[in-house]
Amino acid sequence: FGRMITYANQIPQVLIVVTEGAVLGGGFGLACISDVALTSSDAKFGLPETGLGIPPAQIAPFVVTRIGLTQARRLALLGSCFNGQEAKELGIVHEAHETSEALEEDLESVLSQVKRCAPDANRITKELILGVGKQPLEELLDSAAHSFSQAVQGKEGQEGTMAFVQKRLPSWAE
Repeated sequence: FGRMITYANQIPQVLIVVTEGAVLGGGFGLACISDVALTSSDAKFGLPETGLGIPPAQIAPFVVTRIGLTQARRLALLGSCFNGQEAKELGIVHEAHETSEALEEDLESVLSQVKRCAPDANRITKELILGVGKQPLEELLDSAAHSFSQAVQGKEGQEGTMAFVQKRLPSWAE
């Protein structure tokens, strides 16, 4: 599971997670690595592992990264359970919805927004964001500047610029 969640965390595509029902253990971890997380307000989130006599070992680093050390400690060490609205307040999910219809509408909106973004630009952006705190800032900024220069001169950058000038959607958004 550790390898799978690490891999999923680093995929170049936008990872959207929609949660309903019980979001415990591994499901909680998947919500924590998502790029966009949506939930129903009545979903049941929790880290019940310590109450079962085991640690939330494979997901703990991702929970800390998502919500911070103090909240992760509180939730994990108390085996806390809470609803989707509190998950939003904690920053585990981005939106919590009262109805399945509202959740579905939000998902469609998110998918529409993702489709407007260039795939390679999203990949590069995700690499940059995931690199924060893992490499020296100067090195990260140099890499980002190089990626930016290549993107501006590349196929997506040229298509995006032309689409903007011509007041049309870029090819990836059609």
